[in-house]
Amino acid sequence: MDTILSPSEENYLKAIQKLSETNIPKISTNDIANMMNIAPPSVSDMLKKLASKKLISYEKYYGVKLTKSGETIALSLVRKHRLWEVFLTQKLNFAWDEVHDIAEQLEHIKSDDLINRLEKYLGNPKYDPHGDPIPDAKGQIQTRKQIQLNELKKNEKAVIVGVKDTGAVFLQFLDSIKLSLGTKVQLKNIVEFDQSIVIKLGDNRELMLSHLVSENIFVSPIA
Repeated sequence: MDTILSPSEENYLKAIQKLSETNIPKISTNDIANMMNIAPPSVSDMLKKLASKKLISYEKYYGVKLTKSGETIALSLVRKHRLWEVFLTQKLNFAWDEVHDIAEQLEHIKSDDLINRLEKYLGNPKYDPHGDPIPDAKGQIQTRKQIQLNELKKNEKAVIVGVKDTGAVFLQFLDSIKLSLGTKVQLKNIVEFDQSIVIKLGDNRELMLSHLVSENIFVSPIA
């Protein structure tokens, strides 16, 4: 019998899965609290509940880890969220800074048949509007070679394939300077003082980007 979870419980599993993709050696209660903007005591109570359902392994001072069952549920949520984001941008013409909160609601729909049909309808996309990979029905994630924009060498060319910061403010900023996924760039200069960079675009525009901006943009180098 499938475990019945509340949207709140599912959100915790997804947050733990996202933290597991970082370089954090062990995921703490405070890590989860900071990511979800929730008080640590409330996080502790939820972790005990998830552990009782065998969805996480949790020992105080030793960190939190998803069990196989918990990981399966978390990746399913990620899959649904990212497919809905594709649908909202491609079919309903939402901007990429508008879709996250709506997809947060839609990801809790339980029907696997609906999601499988949605994936087929969208042409089996591999990445969402922010460049994040979409897990397949088995939870497998396709990876690709990508680096942060500030890691390019001088005169090296690349194409923008994703963003690290998916918040509305950052995405709106990128729109304002006409940078989007698929944009081809060439690193022209690195400012020694503050590590800001100058890039050249395909239309011969040149832009100066701060270090903070450039480290939040993922690119794939091209010849």
